[in-house]
Amino acid sequence: MKKTILTCIAILLNGALGFAQDKPAESPHDMGQMHHGSFMQGRMHHAVAKGVKLDPNFDLATHTITLSVGPMNLPAHTSHMKMPQPPDLIWAVPMDGWLLAYHPKLVDANGGAVPGTVLHHVEFWNENRADFLCPNKEEHIFGAGSEMTDWAEVPGYGYRVAKGDKIRIETMMYNPTATSYEKAYLEVVIPFQEASDAGATPRKNIYPAWMDVASCGNSGYDLPAGKSEKTGTVTVKYDGVLLGVGGHMHDYGERIVLQDLSRKETVATLEAKSDDQGHLESVPVKLFVQEGGYKFGKGDVLKVSAAYDNRAGKLLRDGAMGIAVGYFAAADDAKMAALRRKAPMVHEMAGMSHDH
Repeated sequence: MKKTILTCIAILLNGALGFAQDKPAESPHDMGQMHHGSFMQGRMHHAVAKGVKLDPNFDLATHTITLSVGPMNLPAHTSHMKMPQPPDLIWAVPMDGWLLAYHPKLVDANGGAVPGTVLHHVEFWNENRADFLCPNKEEHIFGAGSEMTDWAEVPGYGYRVAKGDKIRIETMMYNPTATSYEKAYLEVVIPFQEASDAGATPRKNIYPAWMDVASCGNSGYDLPAGKSEKTGTVTVKYDGVLLGVGGHMHDYGERIVLQDLSRKETVATLEAKSDDQGHLESVPVKLFVQEGGYKFGKGDVLKVSAAYDNRAGKLLRDGAMGIAVGYFAAADDAKMAALRRKAPMVHEMAGMSHDH
């Protein structure tokens, strides 16, 4: 069981970073400009794709919810800047319970497979909950990119939702391929467990933890030519344990280091892998499940460092991010109720639409 949990958390964390490993179809400068990953909640101004809707399919028999975003027309050789983008869509959670996993895929109108290459990224934000490290931010609960990494279920854990919670879905498409796709749909299948299901295995709540070199500001920053390092700090507000941690960087990234300054300990050093051109390929995951989690105490100051070696020979505007991404289990979950918001945060949205 322990090995299964380790494997699932590793897959889950890698999935959380799916949009970090972009394909080198666009220049690093262009890619850096567009990322809204993690805490970047501002939207660039694109044309809004017409007729794109959110269709939620709630299946009690299989205990799954399938969220379908579409239809989307994706002409060949179209960059993210020229592609009309779906509006922000709001999904109202229909039950009390836990979301257990996220399984994304792209299909055409007939259900045929569409390559993940055309998905630049999709992100889910819970507008009714604040981030536990940065309460000025909404809680970012799911992200994926063109790798379409599957978020596996972590046995014994789940992401707690309440009926009526508003989940904002941001989707950005592009098509670097030579094939046009008409009426494409992004589908995310989400297994769930209802709180009223007395016969189901009890779940512990997990909270996504985004520890950013920009602290609690917007994540993107200018990347100078050559070697550079940027650091930021954030203060833990609750006792608990970190189950595992991965990293989010852009091209030319070398490593992410997470430290607990209060305990004078290095939590994790994550060495990035890149190709010969500096295109980021992967950032590793470090797990703490076998040790019962890495303990954080209320008031602990965490330091995140991001090292880059920009070989482009010029400054890349908004070309970098440095984020340690983990999953946190609170020692006293009742205290986490303070994260709930009665009203969604006010922020810029791209052609917002609500499902009914």
